[in-house]
Amino acid sequence: MLRSETKIRVRYGETDRMGYAYYGNYAQYYEVARVETLRKIGFSYKEIEDKGILLPVLDFTIQYKKPAFYDDELTIITTVKELPGVRFTFHYECFNEKKELLNTGSVTLVFVDRERNKPCTPPDWFMDEVEKYFTHG
Repeated sequence: MLRSETKIRVRYGETDRMGYAYYGNYAQYYEVARVETLRKIGFSYKEIEDKGILLPVLDFTIQYKKPAFYDDELTIITTVKELPGVRFTFHYECFNEKKELLNTGSVTLVFVDRERNKPCTPPDWFMDEVEKYFTHG
């Protein structure tokens, strides 16, 4: 299993009239965490795209439990529980500084060959790095 942790601070402009972090911002927070998780593996989104692979979002889900507020430092735990195939799913848990769970969610991406504009399996150069996080012993 692959696991990473990303810190994000809620900015004033990301809050609504009630003072809550606007619910729509969590898609961006999850994206930041996802990009950092890919960096942990050894790739930037730019590198992956430069090598001809696109990763569009197929599905996004979120379950809200508590709000975040302006200037809260959020910790987003990102996990990849299974090796990617054509689909690549990231799971998220978002906590505040008190370690209270604010929301959980997931995002599923699809590997797409940019030239053919068709779904594809992850390339070997990608899987060689990802598999290291799933090797036991």
